[in-house]
Order: sequence, then structure tokens, then C-alpha cells
Amino acid sequence: MSAGPNGSSNVEVEAKYDVDDDTPLPDWSAVPGVVAVGDPEPRDLDARYLDTPTADLARAGVAMRRRTGGPDAGWHVKGPAEGAGRTETQWPLESDADPDADPVVPPAVLDAVAAIARPPFVALARLRNHRTAYSLRDAEGREVAEFVDDRVRARDERRGVESSWREWEVELGAAAPTDDAGREAFFAAVDAAVFAAGGRPAASGSKLARTLGH
Repeated sequence: MSAGPNGSSNVEVEAKYDVDDDTPLPDWSAVPGVVAVGDPEPRDLDARYLDTPTADLARAGVAMRRRTGGPDAGWHVKGPAEGAGRTETQWPLESDADPDADPVVPPAVLDAVAAIARPPFVALARLRNHRTAYSLRDAEGREVAEFVDDRVRARDERRGVESSWREWEVELGAAAPTDDAGREAFFAAVDAAVFAAGGRPAASGSKLARTLGH
């Protein structure tokens, strides 16, 4: 997989958790490096996932989506998990994007997945997510991690099956530990805070996998 023109890549390092509708938010005070929590930032996200009729992307561990809403609206291609995280490449959203219209994959995104899959691409799933994001900050105000509280409504477009759930994600930020031991200690403390609030490890590795019943 390669990045096309105007594509930017980053490696996501995150943990995911399942929670009930009424689970209270965690207390982050014991998490290393976190001294403040930013104000809640609501985001309404709408993601349309595509794949070939023979699921070439899924078999390669790759996901392709068009997302509207939020600060990272655009076309995203997520690669397979490698090491501590997963590489995501993003391209700008077309200016006239309609969340309800069938997505047309831009040439740059087609080029990025050409070694894995070629058109036609068909609708795989739609995920609409009311997200509330919180910045977990250090003493200098830098972001150690972002915590998001997601309430998801999803549809498996192939089977016509709809589902809904709530989940949390914690993704490392620019001021997060960069060494393996530091990351391990950080996520151990995050686990403890989440489990104390009533959360539990996510039953599925991604929202798309959960939507598709994996």
C-alpha cells in the first residue's frame, strides 16, 4: 500500500474498550503524565466503508472509508496491524461530499490500494458515531492521549443488519511515551482506570469488524 498525492500517514497506537450505556467516565488522575483533562468536544461522524465484491481489502487486513464530520474528515486507508499500531493514510475530503451519497473513490486512493484491490468497489458498511472527545494533557498542556466516548449506530450493507453500541478509545498523542516500557505502563494505568469505571476489553478489534459480526 502506498500514499498517493496529498496523502498523509500516521501510526495509530490505541486501546479500545466496551462499555454500557450508563457507564460513568473514568478517573484519569492515576495515569502517568496526565494532569488535566480538556473540555468535552462533540463530533458527529459518518463513515462509509468500501471493499471489492470478493473482499480483497479485508483479506489483506486493509480498510478503506470515506468519513464526514470531525477534524479528520476525508478518505482513510488503514493498513494491517504492525507492531504497536496500525498505519492510517488520509486524503482530503471532496468539497461537495454528501454523507448520504454513494462514495466514489478518488484516483489517489485508488492508486494507494492498487496493489491489493481494483474496482469495482461496493458498499460494505456505514457507521454513524456520536463521539465526545477529551484531550488528556501533561503539565505543559501537551496532549498525552485522546480519549473518546463513542455511541455508534452501524449497518452491515451486505446483510442489511443494524446494530448499536457504546465504546471507548484511548489513542496516544504527541506527548505520549515513545519507548515500549513507557507505553506498557501507560496503557496498564489506562486499563486500571477503565476497569474501575466499569469498562472491559473490547470484544472486537475495530468498529468495522464488529459491524460485520467479526
